[in-house]
Amino acid sequence: MTERPAPPKMKSRKGQAEERPRVGAPRRIADLMPAIGAAAFRKFGFVQSSIVTRWAEIVGPHYAEISEPESIRFPAGKKAGGTLQLTVMSGHAPMIQHVLPDIIDRVNRFFGYAAVARVAMKQGMIRATEPERRPPPRNLKPIPVELGDSLRDIGDPELRAVLESLAQGLANSSGLPKIG
Repeated sequence: MTERPAPPKMKSRKGQAEERPRVGAPRRIADLMPAIGAAAFRKFGFVQSSIVTRWAEIVGPHYAEISEPESIRFPAGKKAGGTLQLTVMSGHAPMIQHVLPDIIDRVNRFFGYAAVARVAMKQGMIRATEPERRPPPRNLKPIPVELGDSLRDIGDPELRAVLESLAQGLANSSGLPKIG
């Protein structure tokens, strides 16, 4: 009789894991969070989550204190001409109603197309959000003497301050700027 060759010995899973190189690098949680938040925002009617996070920039700090977006509902199969649901503090609805065309214009300018055609308001409580305050960056290195002397001759104090800030930034930088 002919003998069959012995089957190759199976390696344990532990041995396989040690031999196999890792194909993907570890990822930071911060890289994963926008995708997780985007799915939740989309579920509750937001095409773009930044309308909530940047509401004060879109409508201005005064209106952001008394209103906040709740959702944007679009007609079936369309991504334009939607209805923005706003929650407005009690007693401020008449004032907001007068500036609705301006709010619609600002939101559409933010999106870059006519995403919102109308606004539906309801009265409710608004969460008070404190703007994030960061201390100004410390100047690590003094302005180089040759740049400082040439800046003293500039008569306009605003221009001199901006140019000093630019010179300070160039003095503190190391290498080419990183974009992205």
